[in-house]
Amino acid sequence: MNEIVDDGGTASPARAAIGDRVREKLNRNPLVSRIDSPHLEIYGRQDFLGAEECAVMRAIIDAGAQPSTLFTGRENADYRTSHSCNLDREDPLVHAISARICAMTGLEPDHGETLQGQRYTQGQEYKVHCDYFPVNASYWPDMRKTGGQRNWTAMIYLSPVEGGGETHFPRCEFMVPPIEGMILIWNNLKPDGAPNPYSLHAARPVAQGTKYVVTKWFRERPWVR
Repeated sequence: MNEIVDDGGTASPARAAIGDRVREKLNRNPLVSRIDSPHLEIYGRQDFLGAEECAVMRAIIDAGAQPSTLFTGRENADYRTSHSCNLDREDPLVHAISARICAMTGLEPDHGETLQGQRYTQGQEYKVHCDYFPVNASYWPDMRKTGGQRNWTAMIYLSPVEGGGETHFPRCEFMVPPIEGMILIWNNLKPDGAPNPYSLHAARPVAQGTKYVVTKWFRERPWVR
């Protein structure tokens, strides 16, 4: 196998081509709306999951939730205070949701990481972070070998929230409130395939109620578990 020399932090024709394909597919879908933002490619679709599907997913998350960690594996009681769990890829509903995301975006199933569930109770949050991998991070060499850079994020809200819990894109100056069953899809990279700092985002603290989401991240190459 040829050595992978791409550093993940610069423009990439291969990553740009993936973005082109996904963008074209989403723009053709009449059920998908692009959110108006000059610096970030982000799309939404309401009713991606039904109420019963959301309820089942909430129960699965409740059964498996553990204190969330950062990507390095460390817990950080100040930075990410939610609970989360990786979901069973063989569960029929989990498998169906992943397949539905791939069908809508055109992203390859084997490029997708395991669907992750997250639960935020009152006061819990995840401060500003990026989904792409900073190439100066200690874990980047391993990520380069196991699928490379993250490109697209798909996140589904599984519950209404009485107050707070918005997904905040501070550099784009907008927030998306949780709506049960709605999916958000955004490109963590620029059109040329380089990491996009405008994709930095945060899960705002829940003021009242409980927020549940599932998130699926995609890599530029097949993901090696």
